[in-house]
Amino acid sequence: MQKITPYLWFDDQAEEAANLYTSCFANGSIKDISRYPEGPLEGPMADMAGKVMTASFEIAGLTFVGLNGGPVFNFTPAISFFVTCESKEELIALWEQLFVDGEVLMPLQAYPFSELYGWLNDQYGVSWQLTLGEGPQQITPMLMFVGEQCGHAEAAMQMYTALFDGSSIGFVQKDESGRIQHGQFKLYDQDFMAMDSDADHQFTFTEATSFHRRATTEGAAEIQRASR
Repeated sequence: MQKITPYLWFDDQAEEAANLYTSCFANGSIKDISRYPEGPLEGPMADMAGKVMTASFEIAGLTFVGLNGGPVFNFTPAISFFVTCESKEELIALWEQLFVDGEVLMPLQAYPFSELYGWLNDQYGVSWQLTLGEGPQQITPMLMFVGEQCGHAEAAMQMYTALFDGSSIGFVQKDESGRIQHGQFKLYDQDFMAMDSDADHQFTFTEATSFHRRATTEGAAEIQRASR
């Protein structure tokens, strides 16, 4: 059972984005739509009365929640979603749908590490890495540590896996300086990836993408341990 859910912060496009993703990824479905109260709202949410607040959806076996929170946070490639596709045809079809009004970060082509791979931001700014894999389509969150955070990927993986039960660090590949080129880890048996990049990226982590751990008695105990 999935215990950690990616939350995506939109201005007013959560339902639209959910409809796009569920139409182009494998096994897509809308799970729930919630709305803001009809009564008058204040501040940046003043225009959201009665509109969609959250859109919960599932794609390729992973549940996401899109939140309409206003024009506050922007997505960046510091957090992307790494998608393995079973065939070139599946990968190309997915790329072509996500590419519309998007931005290519790495062109879809052959690379030394993959027969076919590409990286893009879609029209909403959400970042996707697509590559060939084995078995059914799968989506894995990827954390890229850049700028002042570069070099902290290994420490982050160690901290996260120490805090959450059912966690472990798997494959780790480092460069000559000891930075993580590619790291794989599990939290509650869910797959995550991490890497360092010392390139001159003009972005870093933002609150636009976050990860929600559903509150349970077990989870509350873990939060207490983490705060000590």
